[in-house]
Amino acid sequence: MINVGIDRIAFYTSHYALELKELARVRGVDPDKFLVGLGQHSMSVPPPDEDIVTMAANAASRVIQNQDVNEIEMVIFATETGIDQSKAAGIYVHDLLKLPARCRVIEMKQACYAATMALQLALSFIRQHPHKKVLLIASDIARYGLNTPGESSQGCGAVAMLLSAHPQLLSFDSEYGVITESVMDFWRPNYTDAAFVEGKYSSLVYMSMLERTWQQYCTLSQRYFKDHAYYLYHVSVPRLVEKAHSYLAKLNQEKLSDIQLTELNYTLEYGRKIGNCYTAALYLSFISLLERAKENLSGKRLGFYSYGSGCVAEFFSGVVQSNYKNKTDSIYHEQLFKQRKFLTYDEYEKFYTFDYPKDGRRCDIPQHQTGQFRLARIENHKRIYECV
Repeated sequence: MINVGIDRIAFYTSHYALELKELARVRGVDPDKFLVGLGQHSMSVPPPDEDIVTMAANAASRVIQNQDVNEIEMVIFATETGIDQSKAAGIYVHDLLKLPARCRVIEMKQACYAATMALQLALSFIRQHPHKKVLLIASDIARYGLNTPGESSQGCGAVAMLLSAHPQLLSFDSEYGVITESVMDFWRPNYTDAAFVEGKYSSLVYMSMLERTWQQYCTLSQRYFKDHAYYLYHVSVPRLVEKAHSYLAKLNQEKLSDIQLTELNYTLEYGRKIGNCYTAALYLSFISLLERAKENLSGKRLGFYSYGSGCVAEFFSGVVQSNYKNKTDSIYHEQLFKQRKFLTYDEYEKFYTFDYPKDGRRCDIPQHQTGQFRLARIENHKRIYECV
């Protein structure tokens, strides 16, 4: 079977963030409730002129640099922060990036799992059309409401991947374990822009699905715990990932060493700074590992656990390619973090409560620091984007 996988990958996040110790101060709680209890240090906060489309376009612009865009025949946009009940957010990205007209574009939704479903669909397409490429984008804004239990786990970000045959970053194995089960651990009705979550219940389902998908994957692949050098998990909060990894080790009668726990932290470093970015969170962990791990990862097999509330979960794996170090975008990512402005609580709340019109009137969005693209205005119920 032909090797298929990730040829290039990049992330983008807002230029603004809130430190969780500042949130703790205002809420009157011990900062360790967030810093230790969640393992979260800060969260990216989008300004009014940043949304899933601008973040997606900024991330995607990195992975198509110096590429023949005529080879891209499919754009899949995974999100649970949709901006329209009909038009796919990927259409806006397709336009902003001036991609070729001969291109399928679609938006996918199933909580945080959608990007993994999109990945599997894309890999099947590439196996049939090995000379074509797929642009996969996961972009989300996690939003739970001011002074709610989920507020401290908010965040925003986008990951863009260029998928191809003979990839230069990661080649995926064909085996996977996947489970679907209808549960109500997390949901967002059409009439609200903030999600509802049953946090403890969701964590229990997350763990249960990890065990079931792992067992299915092991049966099909005949690979086991020690056959994977690193593990990557969907990161709702980093502390849940730490518990999940210890649980998986225990299931396999393995005891994690201090070195293995440090290695897990490589996958969480970027997520601790950005917060939850839903569909992008698992793949942000992959970027974090590629760019922060001390050892050479060439030839190492990675295990991936994708979880989307509601719920669908999948465990799969892939092998890092020999030339991966030359294909990361680490300098750009480092600059993103260095250039972030940390907000006061009042500035954060002002961003959060910005009132977008719902009656069709024109609203020119104040300009803030963004990447190459921004939401310029809303007029006649239409979102108008511009290049900066």
